[in-house]
Parts: sequence; structure tokens; C-alpha cells
Amino acid sequence: MNLTITGHHLEVTPAIRGYVEEKIGRVTRHFDQVIDVTVILAVEKLKHKAEVNLHVRGKDIFVESTDADMYAAIDSLADKLDRQVMKYKEKITNVHRESGGVKGQSADLG
Repeated sequence: MNLTITGHHLEVTPAIRGYVEEKIGRVTRHFDQVIDVTVILAVEKLKHKAEVNLHVRGKDIFVESTDADMYAAIDSLADKLDRQVMKYKEKITNVHRESGGVKGQSADLG
């Protein structure tokens, strides 16, 4: 998994970088087929904004969160991302189960 963290009007300190890595790492516990993650942290007047673009095979997942505190925005972002990744994972497993495996196919013996 490639993780890129950038800041707009904000210097990404090692503390913020570690916090983002910890929160985004939670997603890989649920779904290990993550290819690339891009996190953008921005400050606009009194609003702190966190965005993530997560690339998995076949889909890009985009989530953004805004809060008065950067750490709260990152927490909210991680929760939203976790929900979307779990939804995507469930959708993929349902498609594979509906198409059936060896057990789901009828046997024509003659």
C-alpha cells in the first residue's frame, strides 16, 4: 500500500503523519487489497478539512471530512472510510457468492 500525505496551507508534522498512518492502517485490517492511498489535509480559515482517495482494484473511494480540529476531522474521516470500505468488501463478496462456485453449479451428467 502506497500512502501519500500532503498538506494545503498546513505543514504535515511527524505527529500528524503518525496519527494519519495509524487511522488509515485500520482500513487495511478489514480489507488488504488496497493499492494506493492519498490523504490531503487542508486548513481554510477556521475549518480543518481532511480528504482521502483510496484506490482498490476496480474502484476509487473518495471521502472527505470537515471539523474545527484537525485530529477530529481525521477521526471522522477514518470512520467514514472504514464504513465505505466494509460496504465495498461486502458488495464484492456477495457478487462472488451469487455467481456460485463449484457447489453453486448444477451438474449435467449426461
